Amino acid sequence: MFVVTLVSFRALTLAVALAAVPFSAALASEEVQVLGVVNQFSEDFSKNDMKAAIPLCSDQVVIIDDFAPHTWQGATACADWWTAFVADNEKSGIAGGIVKLGKPWHVSITGDHAYVAYPLTYTFKHHGTQTISQGVWTFALQKLAGSWRIAGLAFALRDRHWPTVAGDGY
Repeated sequence: MFVVTLVSFRALTLAVALAAVPFSAALASEEVQVLGVVNQFSEDFSKNDMKAAIPLCSDQVVIIDDFAPHTWQGATACADWWTAFVADNEKSGIAGGIVKLGKPWHVSITGDHAYVAYPLTYTFKHHGTQTISQGVWTFALQKLAGSWRIAGLAFALRDRHWPTVAGDGY
């Protein structure tokens, strides 16, 4: 009887483990898709190609950033944010911004919703001087019609290593 029970327990354990494999694979696939959208957005941003990045945003996207007006939302939010970003950079003497994402600090996927937080290095020129700053880029995504889209993002630099110039907003 002990042998039968042990064999039955092992069979049950194997069955449970095998049943979990498709679930784990599906979750891993979702994570790859979510991180793919965020990485593509970051790459497009760094290439100064927001025409490619804008379709990654949902029509209800909300964006928070450190320059005025600080929040954007709705169907044109990504385009409006980019326009404000470019204007702020021109006013502040910032050019050539490149974002390099680190390993995600946090990835959470629940059904059709996801949350990702990345450390980042932001390299740019400030009045011609090469500058590097560290920060975080946080994304909320929603799966819409089978595709992951950015539903929210917030960008923050931990510190500013560039000199303050009168009137540059910093």
